[in-house]
Amino acid sequence: MKENDINKERILIVEDEEDTCYILERLLSKNGYEVVSASNGEEALKIINNYNPKVIVADWTMPVMDGIELCNILKNEEKYKLIYYIILTARVAISDKVKGLDVGADDFLVKPVENEELLARIRSGVRIHNLQHELKMIEHSKAIIEMACTIGHKINNPLSSLIFSIQNLQSEVKDRELEALNEDLEIINQSVERIKTLTNELIKLDKPELINYTPDKKMIKLSN
Repeated sequence: MKENDINKERILIVEDEEDTCYILERLLSKNGYEVVSASNGEEALKIINNYNPKVIVADWTMPVMDGIELCNILKNEEKYKLIYYIILTARVAISDKVKGLDVGADDFLVKPVENEELLARIRSGVRIHNLQHELKMIEHSKAIIEMACTIGHKINNPLSSLIFSIQNLQSEVKDRELEALNEDLEIINQSVERIKTLTNELIKLDKPELINYTPDKKMIKLSN
């Protein structure tokens, strides 16, 4: 990818007709989009994992895997659901549109496609994708905050009981016995303080950020 393409919106074209694909690529590239193309749905599936487009423009009728089958696969995968999916078709029957909507297509354009109409639909698709992504992130952050707050409060009650028990133990143990236990008590008190700090951070968490814990797991970033 070129350095000046980093901030461009990504579009994936899935079209088996070479001339049509070339025209679409030129049109979208000239209008500031980063464009990658595939000749059928199966090829698109191989591309999409690393490319992450915001909008897919796919022909309905293609060999190997058509646009409807590709749409059905993507819309049933959580990580691809937000992609705005536009189907290009020569079909104008209501039953065909219903079939496309049933598998999750977001929009239809009848061939031959008017350039300005296609660009308008893509701009709309990008806006909708960005809005849905923002909403998803807000919901995700809210869920993390609620979970952290719940854990913090659940830890807080037994922690208070533990602190009270330690203080009570220290007051009841004889001086000589207390001296022998000082090292263990110090470790316990340090651990209690760490748990108190963690509890406060969880309860007061307002801007959750996830960091890598293991290659396949993440954890909430806290100050400690």
